[in-house]
Amino acid sequence: MNEKGILYISPTPIGNLEDITLRTLKVFEEVDLIAAEDTRHTIKLLNHFDIKKPLTSYHEHNKREKGKTLINKLLNGENIALVSDAGMPGISDPGEDLIKLAIENEIEVIALPGPTASILALVLSGLPTGKFVFEGFLPSNKKDRREALKNIEHEKRTIILYESPYRVKALFDDMLEIFGQRDIAVCRELTKKYEEIFRGNIKEAIDKFTQDDPKGEFVIVVKGSDKVEISHEIQEWTNMSIKDHLLKYINEGMTKKDAVKKVSEDRNLPKNDVYKESIDI
Repeated sequence: MNEKGILYISPTPIGNLEDITLRTLKVFEEVDLIAAEDTRHTIKLLNHFDIKKPLTSYHEHNKREKGKTLINKLLNGENIALVSDAGMPGISDPGEDLIKLAIENEIEVIALPGPTASILALVLSGLPTGKFVFEGFLPSNKKDRREALKNIEHEKRTIILYESPYRVKALFDDMLEIFGQRDIAVCRELTKKYEEIFRGNIKEAIDKFTQDDPKGEFVIVVKGSDKVEISHEIQEWTNMSIKDHLLKYINEGMTKKDAVKKVSEDRNLPKNDVYKESIDI
């Protein structure tokens, strides 16, 4: 019976090719096969370092059948390097499923250290790093995305999110309505030529990326909910008229419609009652 092979979790640069490790390059040269999320993307990396190695695709749309094929190869003694398009395989990509399959089949899994956009953004954010939660990509559907945001509205740890340039402005709008005003860092094109780190609050991020067309993949780091500030706000609301409560949110950047909805939730009042107070604002 053949000795089982090893599955190497092999992180690749998220932008700057110089960020690849010597150990990862050595593994690429020694394995029997490289399983890549997009072989066209990975072949450019291998060519840059003059590495000739068989490639096979393993991605979201073929992971069930191809996963079985790769596991059989590993069971027959082949060593395989798993790579994603960029960064650490298994984080917001189908590598997670292959790793689980390998463990279930008692195949050795070795993870190599390397670039991870989430941790890089967290460190660059200037926000608390002692405790954090990674939420990855939220649902693209507006209703589901808002529900996901409501689920983490009171999360006290720093929150890390991924988003595409096509949905990032909609995400900011939903965050402002559900989280209220909060400090964030918006990181895009990390390690690339046009790397940009924006630090400010959610309303300022909306203003910036309304003016500047969003480009590149985004990592968004959000300050966790502050219990003291929340308690203070609740106390403040008890001494505030409904109209002043509405003005507070409108002055923070909400539309009147969104402010009506938020005040009705804060005070547990029917929307119509709050709306009547908003008519002459």
